[in-house]
Amino acid sequence: MKTNYWSVDKNVDKEESYSQIQQAADLLRKNEVVAFPTETVYGLGGNAKEDSAISKIFAAKGRPSDNPLIIHIAKREQLDELVEKVPATAEKLMDAFWPGPLTIIFEKKNGVLSELATAGLSTVGIRMPNHPVALQIIEQSSLPIAAPSANRSGKPSPTKAIHVKEDLDTYIAGIVDGGSTGVGVESTVVDCTDEKVMILRPGGITKEQLESVVGEVKVDQALTDTEIKPKSPGMKYTHYAPNAPLFLVDGSKEKIQLLIEEEKQKGHRVGVLTTKENKAFYRADFVYACGKRLDLSTVAAELYDGLRSFDHQQVDIIFGEMFPTEGVGQAVMNRLMKAASHQVIK
Repeated sequence: MKTNYWSVDKNVDKEESYSQIQQAADLLRKNEVVAFPTETVYGLGGNAKEDSAISKIFAAKGRPSDNPLIIHIAKREQLDELVEKVPATAEKLMDAFWPGPLTIIFEKKNGVLSELATAGLSTVGIRMPNHPVALQIIEQSSLPIAAPSANRSGKPSPTKAIHVKEDLDTYIAGIVDGGSTGVGVESTVVDCTDEKVMILRPGGITKEQLESVVGEVKVDQALTDTEIKPKSPGMKYTHYAPNAPLFLVDGSKEKIQLLIEEEKQKGHRVGVLTTKENKAFYRADFVYACGKRLDLSTVAAELYDGLRSFDHQQVDIIFGEMFPTEGVGQAVMNRLMKAASHQVIK
């Protein structure tokens, strides 16, 4: 398949951008799949009402079919078509964080969305992205758009159009290049179908931010205990992994440097995932500074680009620093633990 490639102004404020947006929307209406930027990562969009479009998403990604897709909307009115009811807690969260990196789980209306998109569940995750290009594409298509991250399943999520091209060129109908994304990690997923709001996946909106709006927020125990089955089906799969094995090191810079030297003596090419504050300390084959430790939002924004960069450097093993789990650090460590298959060197 030939993949169309359009470059658009991130703010969609130039007339020439609109023809590309319209072409992408036309493909979505024809039940083709198109990648586009959101404020979190690039999404792989398809008509959420049509099995044929959803099947193309799963095929392009190589994604397990019991992993439901998040539905993206551009206007509040679209929500009422898709869900049975909107709980009071969900209303508060939408008022505070939509458009934005927050996915809310609702009881779905039957017979509207593709059963493939919701993996046959009685619930559906919905969000309104805070990105002008994404909003324009969804609005122009006049459809709810199912959009997981636009990468091959298991690989680091794409934060640049070139990442999408590396993974999905010739697999999908189009890629809309709107520049780098902002947040860098996927949306926070919260379940609002029970009395207490529960975080099923940490992301761009922190637990502290949620609690400032709705009071106490619970966290799915499976996020910290790997023996428990997660409530969010997608969380049980390995994600975000570079080609080389990644080990997180719960220890000092000096401890990491010793590990590097041991591996180099074995003839291995060694990579290190660190931050700008520590980059100069390490003597390895490739050192990636992933933002600033003093500002974890910068670590989140550069995390996936960093994980992908190790593949281009063809390292044999990667050692990664660990981060505090306050604020967006919870999302950063969640992604790193999954990328490392929970391999931590104490």
